[in-house]
Amino acid sequence: MTHRAIREPALAPAGTAAGDDLRSPDMQALLRKPLPSSATAVVPWTGSALGTVLQPLADGGFLIAPQDGGAPWHCPRAASCLLQPGTGDTVLVAGPHRDHLYLIAVVTQADASQSHIVADGDLTISSRHGRIALDAPTLTLQAQKARLDIADMDYRGAEVRVTALVARFVGRTLETVLDRLSVLTRSSFRLTEEVEQVRAGQIDMQASETLRLHAKNTLVTSKALVKVDAEQIHMG
Repeated sequence: MTHRAIREPALAPAGTAAGDDLRSPDMQALLRKPLPSSATAVVPWTGSALGTVLQPLADGGFLIAPQDGGAPWHCPRAASCLLQPGTGDTVLVAGPHRDHLYLIAVVTQADASQSHIVADGDLTISSRHGRIALDAPTLTLQAQKARLDIADMDYRGAEVRVTALVARFVGRTLETVLDRLSVLTRSSFRLTEEVEQVRAGQIDMQASETLRLHAKNTLVTSKALVKVDAEQIHMG
């Protein structure tokens, strides 16, 4: 016994043949209309989406290409996004609708070897009860003007090099403990109002032109030998 599928024609309205209904202009236009495709369907907005940074803009915003396709977005950077986005970064954008979006976070960086924390105004990093630590193989500080207010400072290092046009030190007490001190100057001036004392194993003073010692009272004493040698010696 064989079964054959029987296809029944659609019922036409009363007084109208089925073939006449299919040949009507409205029905023919409806049959020629393409079915909606999922690629061209508009994805409903969920409030946030991922995109790729195409380029930074002159007004401080960024041109973002949606990952699901479509026209690029013009997104200003949110105040909470301190990490400066770069070209090619994957970012998270959010907003009430597609025409009003903000770049709120950098998800992945195209070049993770360089990161920049950028703020439009003053930036303060504060810790109420803990400490702030900077740890890096290389530390570079660059500014037009800097000021440090530190109550107690302890510096430890292997070597320090300071290059400056003018350096001024003002304080009450300076204590220096060194194994060796070398000072090279073109001109030197030192003024001591009260007492200056020098204690040394040997003192060697040499002047190419003139050596002058002047005081109200001058004492030159020696336990073993005092030698004065010159072509002319004037005393009195």
